[in-house]
Amino acid sequence: MALQHCYPQSSSTLIHPTTALKPPKTPSFQISKLPPKPIQIPSFKELCKQGNLKEAFQAFNTFFTNQNPSQLPSDEVYSSILELCASKKALAQGRQIHAHILTSNLASDSVFLNTKLVFMYGKCGTLLDAQNLFDEMPKRTIFTWNAMIGAFVSNGEPLEAIELYREMRVSDVAVDACTFPSILKACGLLKDLDYGTEMHGLAVKCGFVSNVFVVNSLVSMYSKCDDFHGARVLFDRMTEKDDVVSWNSMISAYSSNGRSLEALSLFREMQMDGVFMNSYTVVGVLQACQEPHFLRLGMEIHAALLKSSREIEVYETNALLVMYSRCGKIGDALRMFREINEKDNVSWNSMLSGFVQNELYAEAISFFCEVLDMGNQIDQVSVISIISALGRLGNLFNGMEVHACAIKHAFDSDLQVGNTIIDMYGKCGSVNYMQQVFDRMPEKDLISWTTVIAGNAQNGCYVEALELFCRALKEGVKVDAMMIGSALLACSSLRCVSHVKQIHCYMLRQGLLDLVLENTIVDSYGECTEIDYASRMFEKIENKDVVSWTSMISCYGHNGFANEALELFYSMGEAGIEPDMIAMVSVISACASLSALKKGKEIHAFLVRKGFSLEGSVASSLVDMYAHCGCVSNSYKLFNFVQNKDLILWTSMINASGMHGEGKEAINFFHKMLDAGLKPDHITFLALLHACSHSGLIDEGRRYLDLMRSEYNLEPWPEHYACLVDLLARAKCLTEAYNFVTNMTIEPTAAVWCALLGACRVHSDNELGEIVANKLLELDPDNPGNYVLASNVFASEGRWKDVDDVRMRMRTRGLKKNPACSWIEVGNKVHAFMVRDKSHPQSEEIYSKLTQITERLERAGYVAETKFVLHNVQEEEKKRMLNGHSERLAIAFGLIGTPTSQPIRITKNLRVCGDCHVFTKLVSKFFERKIIVRDSNRFHHFEGGVCSCGDFW
Repeated sequence: MALQHCYPQSSSTLIHPTTALKPPKTPSFQISKLPPKPIQIPSFKELCKQGNLKEAFQAFNTFFTNQNPSQLPSDEVYSSILELCASKKALAQGRQIHAHILTSNLASDSVFLNTKLVFMYGKCGTLLDAQNLFDEMPKRTIFTWNAMIGAFVSNGEPLEAIELYREMRVSDVAVDACTFPSILKACGLLKDLDYGTEMHGLAVKCGFVSNVFVVNSLVSMYSKCDDFHGARVLFDRMTEKDDVVSWNSMISAYSSNGRSLEALSLFREMQMDGVFMNSYTVVGVLQACQEPHFLRLGMEIHAALLKSSREIEVYETNALLVMYSRCGKIGDALRMFREINEKDNVSWNSMLSGFVQNELYAEAISFFCEVLDMGNQIDQVSVISIISALGRLGNLFNGMEVHACAIKHAFDSDLQVGNTIIDMYGKCGSVNYMQQVFDRMPEKDLISWTTVIAGNAQNGCYVEALELFCRALKEGVKVDAMMIGSALLACSSLRCVSHVKQIHCYMLRQGLLDLVLENTIVDSYGECTEIDYASRMFEKIENKDVVSWTSMISCYGHNGFANEALELFYSMGEAGIEPDMIAMVSVISACASLSALKKGKEIHAFLVRKGFSLEGSVASSLVDMYAHCGCVSNSYKLFNFVQNKDLILWTSMINASGMHGEGKEAINFFHKMLDAGLKPDHITFLALLHACSHSGLIDEGRRYLDLMRSEYNLEPWPEHYACLVDLLARAKCLTEAYNFVTNMTIEPTAAVWCALLGACRVHSDNELGEIVANKLLELDPDNPGNYVLASNVFASEGRWKDVDDVRMRMRTRGLKKNPACSWIEVGNKVHAFMVRDKSHPQSEEIYSKLTQITERLERAGYVAETKFVLHNVQEEEKKRMLNGHSERLAIAFGLIGTPTSQPIRITKNLRVCGDCHVFTKLVSKFFERKIIVRDSNRFHHFEGGVCSCGDFW
């Protein structure tokens, strides 16, 4: 695979082709077979204790030149050098000593040397050699058994260690104090508290419970089995606590299990008892300080280390590095790293992980290149860190490169590496590669299943995510909240309420319904438009948090229950729950849906008062809210106030201008956005095309549809085509619009035909309208709005039989027309009116006012245009029906209930009819009131008898 630079400033590729991740070669020291003179044992033992492997072998080698064969080194000499090889994990040199012992015929009857060899092979990680040697021994002592048990434990085979211990007991070999630490460690690794407790009883019975090493092992075992009470009771019962190892065992137990406060309290108690800390204490306490509020104590320990005369050990420096990284002090961590003279793999990996943990992914990649440039060997830990960084950056190419490196060096067989690779491909959107890695994993755990299901769900492969979820259940995987959350995301996205109910039932049966999942269930039912289920689930949540309230507010808002969303928001405040950013965005959207300007301003003031940052999604929502409330001037002010304008904010401003008929202004915003260096997306172009449509900018609409394809390689959605069709049709270019639809590169959707049909009715092109109506009903037979449009086409021609047929088809399918409804905000309440509505408390006053308005307009020359009443009734009935339209009731109520200086703001769920449009223009003129009406298409600003739409809507 070709290698690319991660950064322009780096001269190194991510993975060097020449970097071979092979085990480091251990130098081989040749040993003569015959010693020249007897070895001076005391001096040689001291030399081995000093830990210099090369010098020890040179000294050992000199004894074999011209030496009498009868003068062989003693067992103690071999023992010393084997212990050195074990401590240095020098396997090659250990094998040479073994060979020398064999050629000297010393091992055949020396239980002592064979035991030392078993110990050496175990420490060097070659279990097979240790076990073969152990099995071949004709005689064994307790030391031999302990060496082999210890080899199993230190090489991650605790179960085999316990099995061997049981075999030893069957062989009637008596245990000693050294047996317990290994077996207790095995119990801790297996989290087998029962067997650990049994070993504790045996230690008491054998009288080893007073042995400090045994007690420390017991403390460690209890803590690893999560029995901290048992560990602490045992520690507190110790009569003498002057051994720092005992304190370290307890401190490390607390630290490694996230119980920082207990660890630090114990550390203070240790200091008060006058026990001096050592390097292991430092590491344990620094591990407890890996939270920001404990950073100060960690810095004090760092200062104490600097003041001490001794040299700071590398593992202490590594612990400091990790502490600073976890506390967000990555600069201090990097300084610590640079000051380490002899860095080990832990140092490099800790620094790399620090960058990733602090979301400095680009810096992590640059650092990784530095690691390679310096010739360091990467391992599983560094691979996990760099793949995590590449996944979060969406850097697929380099991610595949590292994956190839992991395969080459067999790291991909590691479970954690495999899980991280799956996550990387999921975050990069490469679902096929992600699935292949998952399928080829030799071993899968809960994280593997959860990651691959989440990857599918987050990348739009909802069916695949649910299939994997079912497969996991069939294979007996014990699912958790995260996996269920991903499955619910898939169900919500598919709007599959039956699957949501099934998963809900499964959670109830398995007892998995915690607060997080309860909130997710509310979200899921809301996404599936099951408001009643969502509301009932919300009511059942006992300890509602901010997410619970926000989920229900969003559920109401997204499903058209804006009033309920606002009421719930106020109830949330009464319950003493402080809203978060998501809740605020949801309630702002509810205000926008209702065009409730006063409430919107209250929410805006609340945001300012509570110190919310008016940036990002909040700023975009406020811009959108003011625009939907008919106060686009406030949208402009807020837009200009925001310092960091992102793509969503620019798109919101383009949309705000467009919906108010200011198409030229929308285009101006679009070009300013381009000048700011932002790249438009599909939503931006959709807002721009809507703006062109509302303002009749035909040439501009054509140009921008071509621009998104040619300049930005964005394939138009059906909604983009529908905008252009709507634009052409509204401009009476019906033939061109029809030709455009029939020649589209993709199959026209119902939305495209719907846009054309609406224009056919407006411009009375009944012949084309009938063709389009039939096509629309064929494509989308379950949308009641399509039947209404088709019915209106037939009604405008007086084809009442066809109208009855269409309405019968609607009833047969169980479909109902959405009734016309208008809203107006008066006082501190949003009032709703249906057609010919008489449910309002001031209904009589409203109708009386409407009669006065109509009489005055008729005196001024107003004549009702009954052609807009598409019902087979008499003219007088048509006039009466027009007079009962919901927006007229709202206007009358607005004239009654609002000051003369205040604009009347009305929202309607359907398109304003032609007669009501004329009516409202005349009201604005003769009653000298500005009226702002938002219908399903756009805004109309009526003032002085003129509408901002120019009668183009």
